[in-house]
Amino acid sequence: MKNRIFSIFYSEYERRLGIKIQNSEIPHHIAVIMDGNRRYAGQLGKTRSFGHSMGAEVTEKVIEWCYEIGVKQLTLYAFSTENFRRSEEEVDGLFNLINEKFLKIYSDPRTHEKETQVRVIGDRSKLPAFLNESIEKIEKATENYRKFYLNVAIAYGGRQDIIQAVCDIADCISSGKLSLEEVDENLISRHLYPAPGVSVPNVDLVIRTGGDERISNFLPWQANGSECATYFCAPFWPEFRKIDLLRSIRVYQARKSEKKQEHSYRVSKVVNFLEIRNHGEKREEVGQL
Repeated sequence: MKNRIFSIFYSEYERRLGIKIQNSEIPHHIAVIMDGNRRYAGQLGKTRSFGHSMGAEVTEKVIEWCYEIGVKQLTLYAFSTENFRRSEEEVDGLFNLINEKFLKIYSDPRTHEKETQVRVIGDRSKLPAFLNESIEKIEKATENYRKFYLNVAIAYGGRQDIIQAVCDIADCISSGKLSLEEVDENLISRHLYPAPGVSVPNVDLVIRTGGDERISNFLPWQANGSECATYFCAPFWPEFRKIDLLRSIRVYQARKSEKKQEHSYRVSKVVNFLEIRNHGEKREEVGQL
């Protein structure tokens, strides 16, 4: 009985929160650090592969939720360059799981109905051949879709991303394709992953699960440059709920509102200053007359 009452309360709260966030600006690009799969499994006395498998199921739900809410870009941190330090068994298991999910997305009619473009960012040279084949397959099949963008970061590191962009630009300059004067923020952005191709845009909201409050070398150029909102929450990734996503968007909207108020305050101060200054100049002119 208690669980049923709680479920009803939760559903109603989720419904109202969903309505509330639609009354304000929805973030264009959300980036998610999916942390806590292993700790979740350990808490239940299960294997790490169980935690990753449960986390992958939540990932599918989050993709669906973001599309429903109206988010246009979703970037998921699936496998970092630091994750290669894990055991060979765990790394192989993760690559097999990621490959399985890519093939599922490829064959899922909803992918094509919703015109979801899937792209992978990261150092593909470090990935196994079978995974690269699946990546190329799904990228090719969805390359012309424009309604929703799903970016999956695999073998990705933020500093590595910037380094490869700098090296690419340096090659273009040395070959005469670019001049040094053309190098600016926009040019660097265009050479970030996936390069060649349209790079991942600035991030509006970063979400991290699992209780840690750090970004972990994830999209540093796109996140820091845009002063995006961040939402750190305690649930491990397999425990992440739609209500957590809605709360994160509410944090983004509150931050957006605060920035607008601050901007309006500054503008009003400048206007008042100019009005006082102009009034003083007019009084001075009258005095001279």
